[in-house]
Amino acid sequence: MSEQKIKFKIVTPEKTVYENEVDSATLPVVNGQVTIMPNHRSYIASIKPGEIILRKGQEEIDLAISGGFIEFNNNILVVLADTAEIATEIDVERAEEARKRAEDLKKQKVTMGEIEYARVAAAIEKEMARLRVAKKHHTKRKMNID
Repeated sequence: MSEQKIKFKIVTPEKTVYENEVDSATLPVVNGQVTIMPNHRSYIASIKPGEIILRKGQEEIDLAISGGFIEFNNNILVVLADTAEIATEIDVERAEEARKRAEDLKKQKVTMGEIEYARVAAAIEKEMARLRVAKKHHTKRKMNID
């Protein structure tokens, strides 16, 4: 008897970031976190910035995501993401610089409107998610990035 898998695919407007069969996927949804396993009920949700954790056998694949939507049906999980990166592809220094720039802009909130402030806050949340995923990945592989 073969073990059931999930056909997983994550796409952004620019490209397909990752596509493969996985055993489970843990995703940051608006109301918390959800883990999808084979034969899970059909599910649609909005994703918030954070980390997607895919499990494939003993392997764990970490991705940073800035937001989007998921749809799961008949063991097919599709993630439509604003942006997404596999942990191994995240440039930690660049992500830290982007977070600092966004933090500096946030300090100027007196001169910006609500929409601009929300955009800057979202950028900070995105960069923090990227940094968490990258640091977790490097820590697992015993690589020092501080």
